[in-house]
Amino acid sequence: MLTANLIDAIRLPFRKDKELYRSFYCIMGFYPRNIDYYREAIIHSSIQAHFDTGKPLNNERLEFLGDAVLDAVVGDLIFRHFNAKREGFLTNTRSKIVKRETLGRFAVELGLDKLLISNSHSTAHNNYLAGNAFEALIGAIYLDRGYDFCIKFVTNRIIGHLIDMDEVARQEANFKSKLMEWCQKHKASILFEIVREERNETGSPIFYTKVYINGIEVGNGKGFSKKESHQQAAKDALTRFKKKNRIRETIIKNSNPTQ
Repeated sequence: MLTANLIDAIRLPFRKDKELYRSFYCIMGFYPRNIDYYREAIIHSSIQAHFDTGKPLNNERLEFLGDAVLDAVVGDLIFRHFNAKREGFLTNTRSKIVKRETLGRFAVELGLDKLLISNSHSTAHNNYLAGNAFEALIGAIYLDRGYDFCIKFVTNRIIGHLIDMDEVARQEANFKSKLMEWCQKHKASILFEIVREERNETGSPIFYTKVYINGIEVGNGKGFSKKESHQQAAKDALTRFKKKNRIRETIIKNSNPTQ
């Protein structure tokens, strides 16, 4: 019996968008059934495209769906791989895999970023958009082939090929959690404050964050989401702690006046 991929390959010469089908095959390892889902997954809102009905044509809805499906898929794989670990460990490991920076790297290494259609010319922003497109791709696969194919795609193309779950689990990548743990240890108060929000040339928001410990400004960060800007601010604070012991010592002293 002919395999599904072989049947799809035989049909390929008769398809209208042969090159797009081939491109997605190289990325996913199987051919799309409904190419419209995948075409939508690579269109950023900055293009301001529309369906014939007038509804906006971009990957934001697929990104929303893919985000939820990817959380479930990665959670499933982590749960089975680390069969003796507790919930906190599993949650932390999943968050490292599905964070925007990592998803952007997946998109680039798979070549998905080369298919992305947007008006952005910023390398950093393009990497962020690529991460969004990766989530949209997961949403497209889910609608086109179902949950089992999403599991197959992540297992065959991502886990063990582009990322090692055991190595990820050992990494300390959640700067915000690390900074908050430090504050708890030293009985210090911490506050993340969004101080400014701007729009770049494509209309995407950029958030600016300051982080304060015991009322002292210790870090700044920016990102294309509030979560990302918080992480960058926490990273900046931890970097300052390493370089300037005086800041850290002042905070500890204020938190523990008897010392």
